[in-house]
Amino acid sequence: MTEEIEDRSRGALPVPAPDLILAEGPGHRWQVKAMSDSLVKMLGLDASLTVGRFADHVFSGSVPSLEVLAQDAVSVGRAMLDIRLRLGAPHGLWSVDVRPLGLDDDFKARLVAVVFRRVAVAGKEKPVSFRGMVGNSPAIREVFRKIAMYAPSDAAVVITGETGTGKELVARALHDQGLRSDAPFIAVNCSAISEELLESELFGHEKGAFTGALRSHRGRFERADGGTLFLDEVGDMPLNTQSKLLRVLEGGAIERVGAEREQKVDVRILAATNVPLEQAVGTGRFRADLYHRISVLRIHLPPLRDRVEDIPYLVEHFLKIFARKYGRRIYRLTPEAVSLLQAYMWPGNVRELRNVLERVFIETQADVIGARAFGEWIRERQDFLAEVRDGHGAGRSSLSAVLLPQGAQRMERTKAEADFRPVFEAEFYAGEEGERSTRPANLTEEEIRRAYRDAGGNLADAARRLGVHRATLYRYLDKLGLSRADLEE
Repeated sequence: MTEEIEDRSRGALPVPAPDLILAEGPGHRWQVKAMSDSLVKMLGLDASLTVGRFADHVFSGSVPSLEVLAQDAVSVGRAMLDIRLRLGAPHGLWSVDVRPLGLDDDFKARLVAVVFRRVAVAGKEKPVSFRGMVGNSPAIREVFRKIAMYAPSDAAVVITGETGTGKELVARALHDQGLRSDAPFIAVNCSAISEELLESELFGHEKGAFTGALRSHRGRFERADGGTLFLDEVGDMPLNTQSKLLRVLEGGAIERVGAEREQKVDVRILAATNVPLEQAVGTGRFRADLYHRISVLRIHLPPLRDRVEDIPYLVEHFLKIFARKYGRRIYRLTPEAVSLLQAYMWPGNVRELRNVLERVFIETQADVIGARAFGEWIRERQDFLAEVRDGHGAGRSSLSAVLLPQGAQRMERTKAEADFRPVFEAEFYAGEEGERSTRPANLTEEEIRRAYRDAGGNLADAARRLGVHRATLYRYLDKLGLSRADLEE
């Protein structure tokens, strides 16, 4: 493999010998063409079983996807260096360089070379701060990388992710880093405006166009002319408005409600949704032609539960914001308090974390916030979860939204806390017939192996079968000293 990379790089600066060579296969999928002995040994893989398989199958659960990195490298036509990559337990963090190699010997398939380096994290790393977003996890670094790559383009971008993950922050970053940064950034929430008013809000209307139209109104497209229009919650847009939006995107012109002529507009479209648009297209709730028009590029924001290592950085970031807002300073959270936050599933993601921290900041008069400061917040979730279990309030389908911090230490009882109940586990254990119960997860090696076999070697699917979050499964793999190679046996 070393000779191969040297031949293809002749005349260029020396580069490390690759650990992995991927070849592009059907449907822009990337297959393993060769793997170095050192990488095989480090990952505990069987080299004979990796060649010819898709990279995302061999490196299942890698964040970001190696196939995505390979495709991006050949798309931009240059090496992408020092990309942070997580391969999952027990392999940890890596830094990779991804270099396009051109065509293979048969001039049929494009090749990329990947160099792996272990990342040894000693103590707390300095976080990456990017346009109001903070973190150091491979998942959020991949978001930052895509923003930097897509911002100079004028192509439409769809930003996906759960509620509270920061989709508007990504949209603003794309605008601020792009060629239209000096022009307006205009946002509209498609789900917050009634169907009757949304068309007028987007395209504007003339005086007298309908009852109550007492004056002419410039719509969001006109106000964003030359700049960026951000369509938040685009998946909730009514079908009738979708048809008119598609016409504007195809023709580059709008017509105000009640007007008799069109006017040209030059706008870059950014859209965000927490609704799977592909599913919405399949059910007829979203137009397929509009979907293809706006989803030229995509950025997915990971939920906070998939990047819990970023929580200490987010805590520090928000404490500084609150210090400026309220004119006083709280220096830090205790390690126990941080562990408590990292054990929670955060259905509301970063927005929920900020709200909880702001509440505790206001209630705390000390310089440091301890785990006990979150006691009332925990009790509220316990009470709500008890209602759900008893069949009152929200239905059983809402259980995932009221998960509680796992392994929270019992707080010392005081007179004011005499009725404080123990904290429940955050993850649910799979009960009989696939139902979830609130019994704490206590996985055995046999259960993990069986779920792994049933899931065909997919750890994310194995976690679902076990009824726990993927991060929980990784912790048990670490605890039991199991690698992917062990599970393959």
